[in-house]
Amino acid sequence: MTGETDLRTLLGGMRPELNPGRYVFTMAEGGVPSGCSPVVTVAEPEGLTLVLPQADADAAGMAYDYVAGWITLRVHSALDAIGLTAAVARALADEGLSCNVVAGFHRDHLFVPHDQAERAVEILRRLADATR
Repeated sequence: MTGETDLRTLLGGMRPELNPGRYVFTMAEGGVPSGCSPVVTVAEPEGLTLVLPQADADAAGMAYDYVAGWITLRVHSALDAIGLTAAVARALADEGLSCNVVAGFHRDHLFVPHDQAERAVEILRRLADATR
């Protein structure tokens, strides 16, 4: 199934949803540690980046600095869609919020400061409402 490419349709239909929990970015040497269930992995020359529940990182003794809330944009965006990441990041940046974006095959996922995650969802909902 092909994802949506029209920016206005994407923004108007994105339905941001805050996933429960606290998530951290950390590094793993030699693969994913036993007992850890990452929601994102990225292979980089420096090592394997993991985004995983904070409790998993704590249990494995893994270091991290950034604790995030995980927002899923509930719209099927095409991987070649233009402007969604920029529009979402701009809306959050205008409100002083950082955002780390990961594109899955079907949806985009945002990691924002955990203590500001509910506020970020509201900002994104306002953006969607304004676009409809």
